[in-house]
Amino acid sequence: MRASFLQAKHAAGLGWEAYLATDPQRAATWSARVARAPITDAQRTLLASFTRRSPMICLSGMWCGDCATQCPLLQAIALACPMIDLVFLDRDEHMDLAEEVRIAAGHRVPTVLWLTEEYEFVHLLGDRTLSRYRAMARTQLGAACPVPFAEAPSDENATVVAEWIGECERVQWILRLSQRLRELHGD
Repeated sequence: MRASFLQAKHAAGLGWEAYLATDPQRAATWSARVARAPITDAQRTLLASFTRRSPMICLSGMWCGDCATQCPLLQAIALACPMIDLVFLDRDEHMDLAEEVRIAAGHRVPTVLWLTEEYEFVHLLGDRTLSRYRAMARTQLGAACPVPFAEAPSDENATVVAEWIGECERVQWILRLSQRLRELHGD
């Protein structure tokens, strides 16, 4: 994906309040979940320590159950990290991007793209974190597919937040250790 394409998509993205305004019936539920996001003090300290600006695009749908759970967590993470510039795009209104980021030949939501400050692609995570998939496997596959290696977390929400924060940290390290960006910033 070209940086100019991603920059245009980021520019077309909506901030949290504007995105929620696209579906007032669901907005209150989504908004309430941000305040309840289980971000620890240690995680807030980590997020506040990031030094590279990281634009993020969340391809989403207000109608999507996974989005209703995970997008508020992403917003809470962005609020805790001034270097994250998170915007939301409705998948159905941005099918050109959805086509570029299909996962297993499907249009998954939420799909998050991390970019450099120049809107170069860095990383993508689509639709669910590992612990969410493990929980789904336990529920949907049951005895047909035991997951003995994947204990159910005592607080799945906190685990999902930790996994999203881990992805943000991973991107931050990619950006901090990039020779090109180190030269650009003189560090």
